[in-house]
Amino acid sequence: MRYLHTMVRVKDLDESLDFYCNKLGLQEVRRIENDKGRFTLVFLAASKDVERAKQDKAPLVELTYNWDPEDYGGGRNFGHLAYRVDDIYATCQHLMDSGVTINRPPRDGYMAFVRSPDGISVELLQEGDALPPQEPWASMENTGSW
Repeated sequence: MRYLHTMVRVKDLDESLDFYCNKLGLQEVRRIENDKGRFTLVFLAASKDVERAKQDKAPLVELTYNWDPEDYGGGRNFGHLAYRVDDIYATCQHLMDSGVTINRPPRDGYMAFVRSPDGISVELLQEGDALPPQEPWASMENTGSW
């Protein structure tokens, strides 16, 4: 068995691509436009998975954009996506500077949570051992749910 992808329905494809690509750092590796089914699929990979994703078509996040308006609730019941990052503090600072709320700050130097524009929880985990606790993260409170 091999992990292929996780599908996330999105209401606004441009807003979602801005979050996942420009802010979170994923890269688009494939796109499927289906006129008959009236949907667009966009497949994204983490930077260190791009070559593997292109070759194996995995591991990926699949953004599904249905052209006809729909309201998707309950992003929290999906669970979360998880990505390992090189520097948890630099990643969270970049996201904050880009206007993303850090719902669960990396107080422990290892784990943080943010949410996509559609309410999908995204877990960020430090590569290797936890970094030493540092401010402002160590004192930062949770914001909202994660």
